[in-house]
Amino acid sequence: MTKYEIIIYWSESDDAFVAEIPELKGCIAHGNTQDEALREVNYVASEWIEIAKEKGWQIPEPKGRLVFA
Repeated sequence: MTKYEIIIYWSESDDAFVAEIPELKGCIAHGNTQDEALREVNYVASEWIEIAKEKGWQIPEPKGRLVFA
């Protein structure tokens, strides 16, 4: 489980729930349920962070609740 904000929404075009972590560029997953999408995005986030460490990329600190307008 990550400490990053996760946004989950229904996508008509994908016919699935989509989960995104905005602070981790490209960190997105989907599932048939919200729980599945959350589980998948947490897996993707752990892989994202592992790859970032291997490549020496900067890993953003979790900021908590983000505000989008």
